[in-house]
Parts: sequence; C-alpha cells; structure tokens
Amino acid sequence: MATDKLPIIAIVVPCYNEEKALPLSVPKMLEILERLNKMGLADKASYILLCNDGSKDRTWGIIERLHLQDTRIKGISLAHNRGHQNVLLAGLMTAKDHCDAAISIDADLQDDPEAIISMVHKFHEGKEIVYGVRSSRETDTWFKRNTAHAFYTFQNIMGLETVYDHADYRLMSNRALDLLSQYGESNLFLRGIIPQIGLKNAIVTYARSERVAGESKYPFTKMLSFSIDGITSFSARPMRWIFMTGIVLLAVDILVALYVLISYFFSDHISAGWASLMLSIWALGSMILIAIGVVGEYIGKIFIEVKHRPRYAISDRLWD
Repeated sequence: MATDKLPIIAIVVPCYNEEKALPLSVPKMLEILERLNKMGLADKASYILLCNDGSKDRTWGIIERLHLQDTRIKGISLAHNRGHQNVLLAGLMTAKDHCDAAISIDADLQDDPEAIISMVHKFHEGKEIVYGVRSSRETDTWFKRNTAHAFYTFQNIMGLETVYDHADYRLMSNRALDLLSQYGESNLFLRGIIPQIGLKNAIVTYARSERVAGESKYPFTKMLSFSIDGITSFSARPMRWIFMTGIVLLAVDILVALYVLISYFFSDHISAGWASLMLSIWALGSMILIAIGVVGEYIGKIFIEVKHRPRYAISDRLWD
C-alpha cells in the first residue's frame, strides 16, 4: 500500500467537544508523523484521522480548518453522538482500507504520543497489535486511580479478558483491522474484543499526563456504566453468580427451617424475632431486584443485537 515500501500509518483520534484540545494536540501528532518519516518508519502519506462524535461545540469547524491547512489531516463526522467506542470504530473502519496500521489515541494527549514511535518499532518487528499501557497513574486523583484499579480487578473476576491499565491507545495492523471488522455486535467494548483477535501482540508502556485542555469525558458514573457494559457483553458469569447465590440462600433457608421445627417441638415458645424477619425480607427483596436487573441487562442487550441497526452513520467526510 505504501509507495516506497514504508508503511502508511493512520493516527485515529475520536473527538467529542474537543475544540480546546485539538489546536494543541494535532501539531504534536503531525510532528510525530514527520519524525516517523525521517526515521524511515512510516511513509510520507501517513495521516491523522479526526473523528467527530456529534460534538456540540466547534470541534467539526476546527477539523475543517485544520484539513484546509494540511491535507494529512482527514476528518469524518457522525450524524449523531454515538459514544466513544462507536466513533472510534468508525474511524478505524474508515482508515482500514487506507493504511498499513492504525493507531488510536484520544485528543487530550493524556496518552503520551511519543509512545507512537515505540509502537511503530514493534510493528516493524512483526507485531500486529501493540497495546499502550500506563506505567503509572500519578496524575490521577486518589479516587480515580483506586476505582480504576478496582474496575480492572472486578472485570477479571467476572471473566472479562482485558489488558490491565490499557485504555484504547493501541496500534492495529491492517490484518487486525480486517479481523475486527468481522465482529458485528452493537454493544461495543473494544478493550474486550481486541484481545480475542489473537494475533502477535506487544506492550509499550508510557507515563500518563494531565489533559492539555478541556474536561474529562469519563467521570465515575460513566466509568461504572462502561465497566458494566463490558462485563455483560463478554461474560455470563454474573448470571451464574446469581444462581450460586440462590443455592446458598436455599441452604440457609433449610437450616433456618430445621431450627424453627426443632424449636417448635422441643421449646416452650418461639421468639417473635420481628427485627430479623423484617431484615430478611428486605435483604431477599433487594437480592431479587438485583437479580432481575442483571437478567434484564442481558435481555436488553439481546434486544439491541437482534435488530441489527447500524452502529453509526457518517454524515460528513474530509478526504482528498
């Protein structure tokens, strides 16, 4: 695909309300592309693909202006806001037929773009998927750092295979992108899908920085929702745990029934025990509602999947 046997590298950047970050991050990424070309690692036709996820600010206008200034900056815009995973997939699938490898990175530069050079080195060594993994979370708050680690641990317990401390900063070869395109689910969790592809892979570590501008798009509630989506998209273990909890409660119920019968026949009276009775009712009621909610989560995902609706629609494209 490359003109002089050097690979064409596409840097795919999902963008949602990033009008403040793009003027700072895009020049840095262009500089990385130029260095890759001078080092003989990437073709001069390598480019940046900015993917607008239905932003409410001037993000698309800035992408149009950057494209006019430098044709190495491409752009697509989704017709509606579809979320980080869908806009990232849209960018990767758009770049798939126009590159030898694509690197996904967020626009805020929290993920060190210098690691791109190491990723491309790994690509030249024959690796087809290269994960960017954070060496530390010193710039995160204590709360975010510990909740993130808790989520990774919880995902592993629930049977979800992910790369620890890896977000969506990675390199994928053209062959890996072709294999990714065969995964047709609507409930996207790329961090769980890509390890299942199974090609030769490697890890590149980097220090995570603070955002260059703008606000985080992943507050605690969104992180929690994202983690739940990932678990329920890849593992049936939560429903199995519900079943096992039911077995344990049945055993407890049998023991309580034996105690009540023995007390009835061999004691003068049975304590009323209103407090314990009420607590048991509330506890069991809560567990039943949780169980119904978990099962409903899976049924909801089935409902979405069987309709086979498009995952995204591209309304505008900037490509020479």
